[in-house]
Amino acid sequence: MGSISVVINTLNESRALPKAIASIKSLADEIVVCDMQSDDDTAEVAKTLGAVVFSHKRLDYVEPARNYAISKAKGDWILVLDVDEEIPAKLAKKLKEIAKKSEVDYCRLPRKNTIFGKWMKHTGWWPDYNIRFFKKGRVSWNEVIHAVPMTTGKGTDLPAEEELAIVHDNYASIGEYLERMNRYTTVQSRNLLDSGYRFIWKDLINKPFSELLSRFFTLEGYKDGVHGLALSLLQAFSQVVLYIKVWEQEKYLEQSVSFGEINKEIVKNKKELDWWILDARIKTKNIIASIPLRIKRKIIRSRYDRK
Repeated sequence: MGSISVVINTLNESRALPKAIASIKSLADEIVVCDMQSDDDTAEVAKTLGAVVFSHKRLDYVEPARNYAISKAKGDWILVLDVDEEIPAKLAKKLKEIAKKSEVDYCRLPRKNTIFGKWMKHTGWWPDYNIRFFKKGRVSWNEVIHAVPMTTGKGTDLPAEEELAIVHDNYASIGEYLERMNRYTTVQSRNLLDSGYRFIWKDLINKPFSELLSRFFTLEGYKDGVHGLALSLLQAFSQVVLYIKVWEQEKYLEQSVSFGEINKEIVKNKKELDWWILDARIKTKNIIASIPLRIKRKIIRSRYDRK
């Protein structure tokens, strides 16, 4: 049977860590905690819970420290777990089976996100597949915030079932969301500039609108009720903050803006919004009752495409 190392990165997580470690006790042959110079007793708590502890300099995001932690693991297989996550019993059993006999090199695991006290089944939060279980040497993280990891070999997805999903106790409060958003957008704005992007004022309108429409309509956030609406708006707001921070780093470079140009961008997005509202209404009707709405949607799209 292939041995399994569980890798957890931490920063001031002495209270949350015991719960995460308890969920993988039956699974892990080794627990590696990589602590980013916590101010509390996270490292000491990790040691008392049986983890091997390494230290890494403090960063605004986890990817570089994650690669370092993985390099310290000795197992044949690596499970990457965030400190606010847990592994349910059925998933632990499945991962042990994969490590024992499997032709794959890495697995994408579904993740069940609880946000503001609700399991988010839409709005882009489910099944929220993440590459988290892999043979050592087959997966590494690009040292860019929220980057998709680089893989070699054959991969597979576990079924999108609740019992096989990582349990993620995500944002518990609006304050927590805003704190992380502020930290993440600072890093993301630097990355945008490094990639060659230059600020365009129209993006302050178009990027948030696009995010809102994608989250609430394409990803069916409306099915999550007010949670879906609130999160769609927060995600849209994060786009506003991101692009304003790019502008800030460009020393608030002046750009001319006219009322006519602003109106043009808003009208364009309003047409897109109207189309998606009609599309959502059509889904609630039977075929006959939806015919007038389908015709109206087609007219809106044809007018939009001509612009």
